[in-house]
Amino acid sequence: MAVTIEELYRNYGILADAKPEDLSQHKDAYQVILDGVKGGPKEKRLAAQFIPKFFSSFPELADAAINAQLDLCEDEDVSIRRQAIKELPRFAAGENIVRVADILTQLLQTEDSAEFNQVNTALVSIFKMDAKATLGGLFSQILQGEDIVRERAIKFLSIKLKTMPEDAMTKEVEDYIFTETKKVLEDVTGEEFVLLMRILMVLKGLQTMSGRQQLVELVVEQAFLEQALNPADPDTVDRLLQCTRQALPLFSKNVHSTRFVTYFCDHVLPNLSSLTSPVAELDIQLEVLKLLAEMSPFCGDMEKVETNLTMLFEKLLEFMPLPPEAEGENGENTLSDEPKLQFSYVECLLFSFHQLGKKLPDFLIDKINAERLKDFKIRLQYFARGLQVYIRQLRVALQGKTGDALKTEENKIKVVALKITNNINVLIKDLFHNPPSYKSTVTLSWKPVQKAEAVALKRPSGEDMGAGSTMKKQLSPPLPRRDARQIYNPPSGKYSATIGNFSNGEGDFINWVARGLNAE
Repeated sequence: MAVTIEELYRNYGILADAKPEDLSQHKDAYQVILDGVKGGPKEKRLAAQFIPKFFSSFPELADAAINAQLDLCEDEDVSIRRQAIKELPRFAAGENIVRVADILTQLLQTEDSAEFNQVNTALVSIFKMDAKATLGGLFSQILQGEDIVRERAIKFLSIKLKTMPEDAMTKEVEDYIFTETKKVLEDVTGEEFVLLMRILMVLKGLQTMSGRQQLVELVVEQAFLEQALNPADPDTVDRLLQCTRQALPLFSKNVHSTRFVTYFCDHVLPNLSSLTSPVAELDIQLEVLKLLAEMSPFCGDMEKVETNLTMLFEKLLEFMPLPPEAEGENGENTLSDEPKLQFSYVECLLFSFHQLGKKLPDFLIDKINAERLKDFKIRLQYFARGLQVYIRQLRVALQGKTGDALKTEENKIKVVALKITNNINVLIKDLFHNPPSYKSTVTLSWKPVQKAEAVALKRPSGEDMGAGSTMKKQLSPPLPRRDARQIYNPPSGKYSATIGNFSNGEGDFINWVARGLNAE
């Protein structure tokens, strides 16, 4: 016979009136309350409140009590589930904490938003009681639970961990998180990898130089840098991109990017044109060139500097055309004959070449034969000549524009175009020095603009033209997504001549800008 409301209240009264030292003598009364989970909705709601209140007084009934509360957490009535979940932290004592954390982690799979928030609140509550034990329950489900539970448990940690009180995040707790996360990283999806790195980056012990080095080693393992790249496999390419993006904020003058830069020179650049993009709208070639450019300032000593510089040099030549043979009456190229200039690609490759060139400053003098060097300088000259025209036109177009005027799509494009052309101009000037110089500094065009920088609204001198602030490493977690670090990035991933719909066409958007400026 099912327990009634009256019986629940009567037995609750017996337990509530008993002296603490005498409570254990009323085991039968507590059993009646446990049996309340088999009653109707009203009985279940009362049982959900009464069971945890006297739980600690009956250790011999602990398993039965937790199981009874768990039954209520799985009830069909959402209001009963919420009440039972709300009370679960009261069972979290001693050895029970891991079990309660495990139960709450499984309950993250609910589709009811209020219930989901209740589970989150309960997990945070027991985390503050015993962080390591709670993490034990969470990681148990991450490693062995259902896919949806694993996914939500990882997201819970990635969001909540940074909000936990400092006294809960002891060195022992942080070490445990690092150890367990390494186990999870043995088999992860791309999204999970990003979230797990976000978890690790909030750990104070890993924010030191040695800690960042540990994280880089972890990313290196995930990136499979000891294996050759299969450019036709989008999953392989995506893994490399994800790992490189996660490693980028970790690099500094003391935490080097050498292994990644070397891998890009050995395996990525030779296969640049055959890379298969994991995302349809992503210009995969430009994306990897941007990543290489961002890593290059933090490259340490390399075993094959000359080989890597040669690869960059060869790739740079592919994107820097020779002047057209036939010229118009005024000595200027006709539009139809004008080579397609990939300014965005050239910025990345020139910057990377300029950075690695510091390690072997005599490369263009001693390692390149005279004919090839002459050919290279002709290409540089042709590029530089076009740059001066574009820079002047862009400056005129942006002259006097401030505030909202600079936020229009057209002017955003022109601002980025000006940054790209300025950067290339500065780097080409360095390479035209005799001997070539590698002293100038520029800020890559997609990096955030500093407030102090004017967007070419003043007319700087020729020497200052295009100079940027010294590049500094950004260490703010969480790691950005693919396009988050760009000032402006069309969906196509590169600036195209067909600017109207941003489709992946040949040429470069600066040609379009220039044509528009000429028409004004």
